[in-house]
Amino acid sequence: MENEQSFDDDSVLNDLSRPSGEAPARSDLVSRLKSRVNKDLRNAMVDPSLQPTGDFDIVIAGATRPGRDRVHNFTNLIMAVRLTTTAVSILLVATNHQGKMPGLAIWTAAVVVYSVFRIYKPIRYSNDVQSLMRVLFEVLFHTVAVVLTGGWDSPLLFTLLTAVTVAGLARGYGFSMRVAVATCLTVTFPFVDNARDAADALVRSASWTGIVILVAIVAGYTRRISGEADRERELALDRLDRLADANSLLFSLHRVTQTLPASLDLGDVLDSTIARIKSLVSYDSVAILLFDEVDAHWEVVRHQGLHVASRLGPTELPQGLRSAIADNGLVHTPSALEDKGLSGRAGSGIYTVLEARGAIIGLLAIEHGEENSFAQRDIEVIQGFTAPAALALDNARWFARLRTVGADEERTRIARDLHDRIGQSLAYLAFELDRLVDENESGKSLAEPLSRLRDDVRGVIREVRDTLYDLRTDVSETHGMGQVLEEYVTRVAERSSLVVQIESDKTHRLPLLQEREM
Repeated sequence: MENEQSFDDDSVLNDLSRPSGEAPARSDLVSRLKSRVNKDLRNAMVDPSLQPTGDFDIVIAGATRPGRDRVHNFTNLIMAVRLTTTAVSILLVATNHQGKMPGLAIWTAAVVVYSVFRIYKPIRYSNDVQSLMRVLFEVLFHTVAVVLTGGWDSPLLFTLLTAVTVAGLARGYGFSMRVAVATCLTVTFPFVDNARDAADALVRSASWTGIVILVAIVAGYTRRISGEADRERELALDRLDRLADANSLLFSLHRVTQTLPASLDLGDVLDSTIARIKSLVSYDSVAILLFDEVDAHWEVVRHQGLHVASRLGPTELPQGLRSAIADNGLVHTPSALEDKGLSGRAGSGIYTVLEARGAIIGLLAIEHGEENSFAQRDIEVIQGFTAPAALALDNARWFARLRTVGADEERTRIARDLHDRIGQSLAYLAFELDRLVDENESGKSLAEPLSRLRDDVRGVIREVRDTLYDLRTDVSETHGMGQVLEEYVTRVAERSSLVVQIESDKTHRLPLLQEREM
């Protein structure tokens, strides 16, 4: 940008040095001058310390937090410099042997009053026009005071150092250099013009100009170093905030992954999923849809805060869910929902697919009545939440199918046991009763056959009781899997010659639902 500025300067000088026949139109020259003034004003409004690679290589849009006081950290330094320069100026005025200067007492009083005012109300700079005017007023005020009280021979000369220091600490090196050069030129021209010895006046002007510029350089680079330190501190704090947010997100997702797969019942998993979503984000309505492979429809298995049909076809889904299916991911609609979402009154929404084992098994719709209700953190939370939730839902669906298959297999086993054991025993009893009837008709004694039949009936009753006991065997809060297995093995040992040994830790148990599944 400095190259561009020098190019503009050369262009303006060339335009002024051209003959009248080659000079451009007056409007073009005026526009160039306006462009240069606007560029200088923009450079004066931007803090170079925010980008240390160049003095004016920053755009206004890059300025952060315009309401922050940029010289707050230098308040004590500015106050010390102001007190010192004011005290030195008062001392010089008191020991002035050049006679009474016109207006010196008035300007001294004005400088002292202004210094006291700024001690009780330090100057603020917030990167706006009002702040720039305050800094320029301080520079102009002290410059006028010095010019009207003797120029470089003025007893109030040291107050210029305070003004240049404030300019450098407020805006940085480039701005302080411009202020210093402009101030020195403003003081030098009338001082040399009114001097009896121009050469001596030029030497004194050059000496004081060097001092003022040196102060401007020190103040500007102090501002730059402090600005870089502030920027690094803000970046570190921002990283810390991001890490804290990421840690909170990971903790929430860890809790989700711990609790969601704890149950293998689809209803429990759905209830747990809705509860987790409610604890993670704020919403007005939520719905979980599962895909039915039979007719390619979506079944609304859980919903809160809305009224919707229990089954939706592919064309009946809102635009957000259709976009999520098309993108195979999460879609955030911050505002202006054309179809008002799944609830019919949504202002913003988060829609995502539930994918498990490489296939879309369901959809998740989270909606809010207000626009722009979901922050970036909410989107990241839901994006990390869907994977374990989808896996838990898919596991629950598969276990539901396994329950159905297992129930069919169990019914088949029970029927086979009843047929092979109890059915044959009952058939034997029927044949035995028929035989006893025949023997009774022939006049034979039935005492011994009836005794054997009684034992056989007791055996059948015992088999029926054992079978029913096996069917009713289940775990409970007080009856764990280890106890159930031990009781079952004991009954097996009583009915057979098998010897079974079980080793179990009764102090540690799985969740009740998982024990029942096993």
